[in-house]
Amino acid sequence: MSEAMPLNHDEETPAQGPLAGIRVLDLTVNVLGPVSTQILGDMGADVIKIEAPEGDYTRFVGPSRSEGMGTFFLNINRNKRSVVLDLKQPESRATLLELAETADVFVHSMRLGAARRLGIDYETVSARNPRIVYASAGGYRQGSSRAEWPAFDDVIQGVSGIAALNGQATGEPRYFPTVICDKLCGYVLASSIGMALYARERTGLGQEVHVPMMETMVGFNMLEHLWAGVLDQPELGLGYSRMLTQHRRPYRTLDGYICLLANTDEQWRRMFRAIDRQDLLGDPRFTEIAPRSRNIDTLYGILTEAMATRTTEDWRQRLDAADIPNGPVMTLEQIYNDPYLAETDFFHRVEHPTEGRFVTMAVPTHFSRTPAGVRRLPPRLGEHTQQVIDQLRSERSVAAAEMQAPPARESSAAG
Repeated sequence: MSEAMPLNHDEETPAQGPLAGIRVLDLTVNVLGPVSTQILGDMGADVIKIEAPEGDYTRFVGPSRSEGMGTFFLNINRNKRSVVLDLKQPESRATLLELAETADVFVHSMRLGAARRLGIDYETVSARNPRIVYASAGGYRQGSSRAEWPAFDDVIQGVSGIAALNGQATGEPRYFPTVICDKLCGYVLASSIGMALYARERTGLGQEVHVPMMETMVGFNMLEHLWAGVLDQPELGLGYSRMLTQHRRPYRTLDGYICLLANTDEQWRRMFRAIDRQDLLGDPRFTEIAPRSRNIDTLYGILTEAMATRTTEDWRQRLDAADIPNGPVMTLEQIYNDPYLAETDFFHRVEHPTEGRFVTMAVPTHFSRTPAGVRRLPPRLGEHTQQVIDQLRSERSVAAAEMQAPPARESSAAG
């Protein structure tokens, strides 16, 4: 892990990422929206986080050294400036709409009815700035009978099939121990905003973007599990059998666990040799992908028995020699101290002006010409309110002066 590096909030590294020069107004809270806007900030966008006077809820989640700077907030709100506006007050709404005139992207995580009641719906905002990309995410598709239903990650894990899929594999419905719906939909929202910005570059027009969590997660889950439903014959079975066998789990070894996967016919032949089961090389149940799929539960059961006969390190050496993808089961503590992640400088120690030393994660995506990166550390509540308002006034003054300036006279070429 790298040594601690200071980052000055007021003199941060200039943005170089692919979204440098893009201004984002971020009205999101909790997880999905802040994950999305942090991605935009990592890619170089100037993200202005608009917070209510009480601040984003996640400011108070996790260990902290000072109030309102919990670890959950610190991990999903870098590369942002914090501005406090009480949108229940007309003056604050007016300031927000003035900011929207200067912005490229407007993102919120409210239900659309709430945005409409506040007077910050797409029609209102786009009337002030037709080029703006107005983005939001909700539980369900806008205009549907569920458009105003509340939804959080646990609920969407249930209604999108994730909890039941875990139940088919383990015996009872279970949530993934991560906010997978919020995080994945946050990535989809960031990607969709990028596509809308690209469309604007071609057409000159902004548009409204909405990501419904339900449909997004059903599409994600059913890519492999729609199975015979793809042929409109669900009676032949839904669900990819290899994903749902009880043996698809890390394999227990003599001293721990190991993860491995063979896929092609050749990989399975090498696997059978590695586990000293050459007798299976000509077994018609396993020689090709179609019969393997039908007998996958039996095949994984054979691997389960074999893996229990040697240590994890012994198996890793054998599987590496056979060029079979494999790896250990890593705990959170082991990941935090993993030599490979130290080699790639994934975890960074940084010095925050008020929070002291803390760890942030590198942007994993590499751009050869427009590198993404961390320019600003997570902001204190309202830290940049005056700075942003002063900047808005300055920009408006410059724009007004340019409008009043007489047009430059064109000089005629000498004959």
